[in-house]
Amino acid sequence: MIKIIPVSSKKELTAFIDFPHDLYKNDPNYVPELFIAQRDLLTKHPFLKHNSLQSYLAYQDNKIVGRITAILNNHHNEFNKANDGFFGFFDAINSQEVADALFKTAIEWLKDKKVATIIGPVNFSTNEPSGLLIVGFDSPPVMQMTYNYPYYADLIEKQGLKKKVDLIAYKFGDEGYNERSFKLLDALQERLKRSNITIRKLNMKNFKQEAIALHEVYNSAWDSNTGFVPLTDEEFFYLANDLKLVVDPDFCSIAEHEGKVVGFSLTVPNINEILIKIKRGRLLPTGIFKLLLGKKKIKGIRIYALGVIEGYRKRGIEAVLYGNVIKEYKIKGLKYAEAGWILEDNDMMNKALLDINGDPYKTYRLYEKAI
Repeated sequence: MIKIIPVSSKKELTAFIDFPHDLYKNDPNYVPELFIAQRDLLTKHPFLKHNSLQSYLAYQDNKIVGRITAILNNHHNEFNKANDGFFGFFDAINSQEVADALFKTAIEWLKDKKVATIIGPVNFSTNEPSGLLIVGFDSPPVMQMTYNYPYYADLIEKQGLKKKVDLIAYKFGDEGYNERSFKLLDALQERLKRSNITIRKLNMKNFKQEAIALHEVYNSAWDSNTGFVPLTDEEFFYLANDLKLVVDPDFCSIAEHEGKVVGFSLTVPNINEILIKIKRGRLLPTGIFKLLLGKKKIKGIRIYALGVIEGYRKRGIEAVLYGNVIKEYKIKGLKYAEAGWILEDNDMMNKALLDINGDPYKTYRLYEKAI
């Protein structure tokens, strides 16, 4: 018999966060999330001030066998003029009975909130880790990307959920850029300069002001993407302060037109190379040293966000932003870069990545169902 309980105590929250560590203990590609980061996400994130959620644990024979979170994102519904609910943080043993019980409970909670559709997985929105991995199980995820067993797709699809949209991640290896590409990049940058468009690096000494300008671009550049939700000031600065701890300004470029920020790329070291070695996501007693000492040994990066506002697209800014990242990572002698995720219907971005030899090596899927 499956028993579902709502997460309401610190002990239950700890069990909720720790369950994947046990589920994936024999999977070499699993990367444990930092416990403190997951705890704060579920209890302190600014998202919680204007939205609501309820997490659940599934028990069988007094053992945890699954988890799920039902999410009501009021900001999403207001911005998209929708009536959607979401699910996230879904993990379960390979049991349809367990998955059925978890989804039944989550859907009942969402129905009580009078929503018409369930969408997911998202943790909490498409601004956070999103999508179910359906292609590319042979390597660990990079920073802030999801990972799951292949059988999850069957468990979800047997709930009657159908594909909403796929999200593509591209990989670049050592051979991904060549001298000819560098020359074309320089020529493109010169052409932009003639239109008074310049590309510069992020100024860490003026981080707060930079973040204010990037926030405006972020909410504008992605506003037409499927499922996009603008970040509030508080949410954006929560994200920015987290990324500030790991960001390398050499990999972060800002496009300006006569002093106005019109686009940017934000690239971060793939700290999952370190987190994969930190047992159960605990920084103490030894995890903190692995994190601090391992940062200089990271061999890959993730292009976390790249966008250009309406009116400045298709001028080559996107290509220059991507090109500068790849050029910098080759200069630094890194081994790989991931750009993702990109919506499958974002033809311009997908073409730009394919044109610079990006390999679409992982695919993630968002599902939906009327309830």
